[in-house]
Amino acid sequence: MDFNLKEIAAAFMILFAVIDIIGNIPIVIDLRKKAGHIQSEKAAIVSGVLMVVFLFVGKSILGLIGVDVNSFAVAGSFILFFIALEMILGITLYKEDDSDPMTASVFPLAFPLIAGPGSLTTLLALRAEFNTENIIVGIILNVIFIYIVLKTSSKIEKLIGKNGINIIRKVFGVILLAIAVKLFATNIKALFV
Repeated sequence: MDFNLKEIAAAFMILFAVIDIIGNIPIVIDLRKKAGHIQSEKAAIVSGVLMVVFLFVGKSILGLIGVDVNSFAVAGSFILFFIALEMILGITLYKEDDSDPMTASVFPLAFPLIAGPGSLTTLLALRAEFNTENIIVGIILNVIFIYIVLKTSSKIEKLIGKNGINIIRKVFGVILLAIAVKLFATNIKALFV
């Protein structure tokens, strides 16, 4: 095992920006109102398991359909780019349907809000650059943070306020935009070598 603090920190920050659990607090609060209760533990664990499983079998699934990791990473960079634009400009390019309150902790909270197309694409892109064990630690740290945020979402909203959440969302949007550009530049070279 080759644990690297720099890689762990990078994997954590990239996933944190993509998952954007702070920016999703308004959605979490809305889901809580509709469902009456959200199982924070269930949502965090299911999303963590989905991310770890995809980290290991995602490449095999891609192999079955004849797509290499670099091509997937380039495609992923476009998804990250659009997610970043949503965060920065405050627009919605993709809207999820409302879910049944009984299953709100798993769908749409764990999937696709937390472990969605953006985070799953990011995991495969990270796998092309970082050691797997460092990515797993990054996932675990995010799951712990997600759990804390889900448990305390009402208090966080009161503490930070709507403007605070909007500012955090825009800052992480800019970081995510930079990550998308780097991901694109790194992997596009590999496709033409």
